[in-house]
Amino acid sequence: MAILGSGNAHGGCSLLHAAGLGYGASIGLDLPLAVRLLDKPSKRDIKDPDELLPAILDAWIAGGYEFPNGLAKEELFWAVMSQIPPRQGLKSSAAIAIAALRALADSTQAEVSDEEYVAMAAQAQIEANVSITGSIDDAWACLTPGWKLIDPRAESIAEGVLFEGNGPKTDDWLVMIVCRGERKKRPELEDFPPHAGAYQNSLEALQEMNELVALTWNGRGTVAVMNDVQGRKMTNDAILNGARAAGMSGSGNAIIVVAPKVSKPTCERLLQLFESNKDVTKVIQTSFLSIEEEEA
Repeated sequence: MAILGSGNAHGGCSLLHAAGLGYGASIGLDLPLAVRLLDKPSKRDIKDPDELLPAILDAWIAGGYEFPNGLAKEELFWAVMSQIPPRQGLKSSAAIAIAALRALADSTQAEVSDEEYVAMAAQAQIEANVSITGSIDDAWACLTPGWKLIDPRAESIAEGVLFEGNGPKTDDWLVMIVCRGERKKRPELEDFPPHAGAYQNSLEALQEMNELVALTWNGRGTVAVMNDVQGRKMTNDAILNGARAAGMSGSGNAIIVVAPKVSKPTCERLLQLFESNKDVTKVIQTSFLSIEEEEA
C-alpha cells in the first residue's frame, strides 16, 4: 500500500451562522485533522456515512484536475486521522474536504489556489448534503487562520469575501469545547428568520472586529433556532461564571466557551462546571487559530 498524497486541515467554530442572515463567518480552532490518499484500502475502517469522500473526488475532477498515476476513482482510498468530534458543529466536514483536496494536490503536484480549494470543498459538501449553504466560511476557517465574512451568493469565491479579521489573540484565550454528543437533527432554512435579531447583533460585532461578542450573539440565535433549552442554560451559566464568550457552534451540539488564560481560577471553575454536568460527554481545551499581529 502506497501513500499517494497527504493533506492537513483543522476544525473551527461559528462566529455567524450562514443561514441566519445569508452571511457567514467561522474561525479555526487547534483541532488537527490529517488525510492520506492511498492506492489500497486502509486497515482502519473509514466512517463516511454521508459519502463526502466520493463527492470530494467528483469535485476535484469537476475542478479540472486529474487523479494521480492515471488511477480511476474506484482505485483511490483514504485514511483519516482526526481530533475533531464529528457532527457537532465543529466543521469536521469542511476540514475533511480541505485536507482531502490538499492530499489530491500533493499526489499530483498540482498548484491549487485557496479560492479553488474553497470552491471544490463547498461543491463536495453540497453534493453530499452535509451543508445547507455550502459552508464556504467553514472551508476558509479550516484552510487559513483568522476569519472571513462570506457572502455565499457572490459570483465567485474571491468576491464572496466581504472583509476579514485576525481573530482573538491565541495566547490570551482558552477555548473550551463542551461536547454533548452528535446532533439529532439539522435545522431548516425557514427556522432562522424569526431569530434574525441575534444574528444581526453578531454581524455588527464582527464589523467592529469583536469576535467574542459575535460568537455569543450567534450562539444565542442558534440555540433559539434549535429550541435547545439545555444549550441556552449552559451558555448563560458560562457567562455567569466568568466566561467572556459562550455560544453554540454551527448547528450544535457543541458549545464554545472562551475564558482569559490569565485568570486560572475562572478557567478551572468553568472546567469543573461542565465536567460535572451529566449531559456533557467531554470538554476539550484548545485555542483559536488566529493571525498574530506581527504576521498580519
